[in-house]
Amino acid sequence: MRQTFRALSVRNYRRYASGALVSNVGTWMQRVAQDWLVLQLSGGSGTALGITTGLQFLPMLLLSPLAGLVADRFSKQRVLIATQVAMAVPAIALGVLAISGRAETWHVYVLALLFGVGTAFDAPARQSFVVEMVGHDDLTNAVGLNSASFNLARILGPAIAGLMIAALGSDAEATGWVIALNGLSYFGVVGSLVSMRTAELSPADPVGRGKGSVREGLRYVRSRPDLMLVLTVVFFVGTWGLNFQLTSALMATEVFDKGASEYGLLSSVMAVGSLAGALLAARRGRPTLRVVVGAAVAFCVTEIVAGLLPTYLTFTLWLPLLGLTALTVITAANATMQLAVAPEMRGRVAALYMMIFMGGTPIGAPILGWVGDAFGARWTLIGGGGVALLGTLVAAALYTRRHDLVVRAHLGRHPGFDVHPRVEPEASRSDSLVG
Repeated sequence: MRQTFRALSVRNYRRYASGALVSNVGTWMQRVAQDWLVLQLSGGSGTALGITTGLQFLPMLLLSPLAGLVADRFSKQRVLIATQVAMAVPAIALGVLAISGRAETWHVYVLALLFGVGTAFDAPARQSFVVEMVGHDDLTNAVGLNSASFNLARILGPAIAGLMIAALGSDAEATGWVIALNGLSYFGVVGSLVSMRTAELSPADPVGRGKGSVREGLRYVRSRPDLMLVLTVVFFVGTWGLNFQLTSALMATEVFDKGASEYGLLSSVMAVGSLAGALLAARRGRPTLRVVVGAAVAFCVTEIVAGLLPTYLTFTLWLPLLGLTALTVITAANATMQLAVAPEMRGRVAALYMMIFMGGTPIGAPILGWVGDAFGARWTLIGGGGVALLGTLVAAALYTRRHDLVVRAHLGRHPGFDVHPRVEPEASRSDSLVG
């Protein structure tokens, strides 16, 4: 048990984690409340709901390179304080508008976009700040605990939001109180950041001002086959495999002929598996490329099997395994990226990682939706898992081939030289896929 929670022995991380848990619960509460508010204001329009989601994720696609540079150039602690306030303000504003009965659909659009801007700058700073709090030895553990916090909040937040909305009348005003409460929750993170002992942090040297800093980050990633492999795996898994909101809804309604409550149960059951996967990841040592690829293959196969299961009961019982394998891929890929990069590049690489991980959803989800309409809901899982599996295997094969060529080149230049299979001298770690 002590091994699972060892990063919490670090005072700064312990304070950060407590504030983050409160904020994560609030975030999941707002997701439910905001969706309900949009449906209330738009007369049940799915299009309005889709526009809101799209606007909230759009800044992640457009601003991630700049956000990564900001994370590398300035104190990540201060950047995070600013982003928490930037996310709190639109949440509180939307909550007040809803409570006062003045909220309109366009208000939600604008404030969702502003909230997304704060999220875009928050993500790379938050991802790359963890190692500054806990160091390299406890990074994998901390990443796993962060995922556990997120998934525990995923279980608690929607349930709390649902109870609050129902107790307050299930109207737009009720959602406003929930959204405003989430706005206040960000100040829990601000408090934890302000109370940290700065002397116990290990910040990277800030990147100097100059042109081409964003391009420098892209060139750095392109020069690292190991990072390219992880990003490629994350792209295929994120774009084609991690569309559970769509696939579970279609399976529940079209295949098993179930209602909203049964669909909601699927999300909670999967979150339990994800939480277990996060806690297992927290116990695991330093991840390797083999773990990333192996977990991706296991996830894809698990997803394909899920699409073939005959009954709602068997599908529900299988979902925890799907959540567990999904979290294993995510945590292993995240930790590998953070451990593998030079400190001065960590923010820009984290931003690129988040852009690829989150940015594929607007591509994959509409295509899988069409697949479900054309060929049946089961094919959203079978096809999505199949494409992700094929992409992962091809990426691994290309990496292995390039790695072998590098080894042979070394042997040709230095006969008798004993080459331990690594990609580059700076990546001195046992993360080779083949060795």
